[in-house]
Amino acid sequence: MTAEFVRLEVADGVGTIRLDRAKAMNAISIQVQDELALAAAEATDRSDVRAVVVWGGEKVFAAGNDVKEMADMSYTDMVDRVQKLQDAVNAVARIPKPVVAAVNGYALGGGCELALAADVRFAADNAVLGQPEVLLGIIPGAGGTQRLPRLVGPSKAKDLLYTGRFVKAEEALAIGLVDRVVPAADVYAEAVAWASKFATAAPYALRAIKETVDRGLEVDIETGLQVERHSFAAIFATGDSRTGMQSFIENGPGKATFEGR
Repeated sequence: MTAEFVRLEVADGVGTIRLDRAKAMNAISIQVQDELALAAAEATDRSDVRAVVVWGGEKVFAAGNDVKEMADMSYTDMVDRVQKLQDAVNAVARIPKPVVAAVNGYALGGGCELALAADVRFAADNAVLGQPEVLLGIIPGAGGTQRLPRLVGPSKAKDLLYTGRFVKAEEALAIGLVDRVVPAADVYAEAVAWASKFATAAPYALRAIKETVDRGLEVDIETGLQVERHSFAAIFATGDSRTGMQSFIENGPGKATFEGR
């Protein structure tokens, strides 16, 4: 099946998951959810993709889930659908490679949840983020109540979730919702430049870092340290670990050429 609204574009080791439903402000419909999951799976599987940018284009990241579509759904309809809704965003969160969200314009509701699934977020100076579901009489359903407090802390998250208010770029930076604010015309290029740093990095080390950090955030410190111990020992099974350490001994840091093995 050819995707209509979400595609993976690959160049020089960087994969861009591009949302392109401009007429609907990239609203995340059921079709978009399914296509997003497929694009994330492709980015995960492809060895020529070393890092990923999630981008909605120059005007808008994603203005939210498709409210018109949801308004016609019953409780039982949503019971049947909500897992796939979460699965789509989780598929992006679980890409075992560095992922950056490049946020132009609105990233609201489901769009904000998608941005939260990235490892880091670069925002345009005109970006607006938020979880306004409460204003519709509902709550976030694709990770907003879980990832947002883990990122900005529970009190700031509850303020945003309770009020549904919109957050402009500078406030988003101040509270840790985004990691960098740049001119709107530069957001995508900045995100690609960040992702490009990993095109020649050791992919299994990056994967281990991501899995260990993410898993550690879900458990107590002792369990997290156990996860780290196992990952630390396991990475010594890779050829890249031997290459990297030998290069350090002979040439100093940052000069190793990794083969991804």
